[in-house]
Amino acid sequence: MGLTKTEMFTDEQNEISLFAKVFGHPARVAILQHLFKIDRCVCGDLVNEIGLAQPTISQHLKELKHLGLIKGNVEGTSVCYCINMENWSKMKNVMLQFLDQDIANEDCC
Repeated sequence: MGLTKTEMFTDEQNEISLFAKVFGHPARVAILQHLFKIDRCVCGDLVNEIGLAQPTISQHLKELKHLGLIKGNVEGTSVCYCINMENWSKMKNVMLQFLDQDIANEDCC
């Protein structure tokens, strides 16, 4: 497998691609939607809610946490997850700026 050569691109381009990747799997979207819906931290009931195996859910949570869109706290033997609102807001700003671009020349192609 070849290198992605991310160093060729700006920090903003790399950041946008990471955000797009995290939204590229419906399980991660479902996890985020569930966390927003319940509006509190969730401890362990994601398997029943999302319908995937625990190891699969754990991997998706790891991706979301690595990007900083969720945060987790250890409570007893469980890890409880919730939306990291500070990073969510930062992500929204970056993505909105990118998605809010318009073509100036409508005669193109």
